[in-house]
Formats: sequence, C-alpha cells, structure tokens
Amino acid sequence: MSLKDAFIGLIIIFIWGFNFVIIAWGIESMPPLLMGGLRFLLVALLGSLFIRKPDIPWRWMALYAFTLCFCQFSLLFSALALGMPAGLASLVLQSQAVFTLLFSVFILKEQIKTNQVVAMLIAGVGLYIIGSSGQTGSMTLIGFTLTIAAAIAWGLGNVVNRVINQRGYRANIGLVVWSSWVAMVPFFLTSYWVEGEQAITQSLNNLNWLSAVVLFYLAIGASIIGYSLWSYLLTHYPAGQVAPLTLAVPIVGMVSAGFLLDETMTTQQVIGICIVMFGLLVNVFGARAYRAIKPKVA
Repeated sequence: MSLKDAFIGLIIIFIWGFNFVIIAWGIESMPPLLMGGLRFLLVALLGSLFIRKPDIPWRWMALYAFTLCFCQFSLLFSALALGMPAGLASLVLQSQAVFTLLFSVFILKEQIKTNQVVAMLIAGVGLYIIGSSGQTGSMTLIGFTLTIAAAIAWGLGNVVNRVINQRGYRANIGLVVWSSWVAMVPFFLTSYWVEGEQAITQSLNNLNWLSAVVLFYLAIGASIIGYSLWSYLLTHYPAGQVAPLTLAVPIVGMVSAGFLLDETMTTQQVIGICIVMFGLLVNVFGARAYRAIKPKVA
C-alpha cells in the first residue's frame, strides 16, 4: 500500500473511531431514532447530488437499507442512549465479524476455516466476560445487549452486501447513498411510534450548532466520505489487505471516549476487550500465520 493510500486508511480509522463519540454527543440533544432518520435524510439529500443511482434493483437496496442501515444503527444509537459506553460499543460492535461468518456459513453455504472457528470461540469468551460484568462501571446490560443486536444486524447486512455483489452489481458508495432514501423511512416511523410527536417536535425546535455538527459528521464524514474512501481502497487493494484496518477503529473509539467523555472501564471489561481483540486478530491473520509457519514445522 502506497504512503498516500496508507494515509487514507488512517483517515478512515479516525473518522469511524471518533464516530462513536459523535453519536454519544448527539443523543444528548436528540432522541436516537430521530437522529438516525435525520442522518440518512442528509446522506440521501447530499449524496444524491453528486453520486448516480447504482444499477441495483430497489428490492436489494431496501433489504440492505433495512439490515445494515436501519437495524444496525437504530439498535446502536439506542444502546448508547440506554447506557452503553461509546468506547466499549466501538469494540463490541466489531463482533459483527463473527456474526458475518456464521450467517455466511448458514445462508450462503460458505466453508468455514479452522482459524475462524477458533476466532469465534475466543471472541465469544471475551464478549461473555464483558457482558457478565452487568451493571458494573458505566455499562448497562440492556446497552450491551442492544450493541450485540446491532452487530448481528451488521452481519446480516454484510451477507446482503455479498449477495448483491454475487449477482453482478457494484455494492459501493452509490448503494450507501441511495439506500438512505429507504432507510430513513423506518427510522422516522419508529421514532414517531416510540419517541413520540412531542419529543420529536421539541428536539427539532431545540436543534443547535452541536446538533448540526453531529448530523453533518454522521452524514458527510462517517457515511459519504468514510465509505467513499473505503470503496477506493477496496478497488485498489485486496479485501484481505484492507479489512484489517477496521481493527484499529475500536482503539480510536476507546481512546477518544476516554479523553472526551471521561469513560472508564472495569478490570473485567478490559480483560474481555483484550480477548475479543485477540479473537478478531486470529480471524483476520490466523490462516496467514498458519501458512507461514507450516513449512518450518514440516
């Protein structure tokens, strides 16, 4: 990877890592479901001005929008609103790699490798340790559970993304932008049903500069810029070389949350985090490491 593209990778890591602090700031002034609807409204309005509609049937864009956009982020935003620390959420959400693997095996009938099974077991132990800490520290059990559910939704969305690619369509930034027209609909409907008309009206009337910064960061930074740069790297390098960059996102998320949100973690949670990260590393690099040492063992 060239120096320029390595720098682009760092930009993506910081954009997506800092995104969790932005979400935490946003839910202080907006109901989480309303914030999600406004985010995707901005993505659709601004992105459609510059990015053409992809040659993907609407039914596939709708399925992508429902799983990866609506389900993932409605659950994640609600998790942070209900007591999930932003830094810890950035790590737990990466368990999507495990769920993506499981769904790929059962839905797409893909083969599973030994290192992937080991990685799932390791990550599962780490998540159990984090989850069993319960209400200790600043984490709530409902917040942790919703974050896991968001990771499951992300995993389903990844499978939908793979199916779209397998059918010969290009699942790139165009899909992210144009599926937002669909994603904002369930966000606004559930916001009206769950959060209520009064909360929505009050929030819209009290929008301030911080609310605007949050929404534009989520829409332009995390969505349009982040996914555009991600698509650029995936078109120039193998997925196996680009995908490991996401492992650094929780590091940025936890460090920035510690500095800006004063979040702290218990010893049990730190141990669980280390185990999960090790499991994710095994999933990404395990097969490569085995191939490297196999000739020496033989």
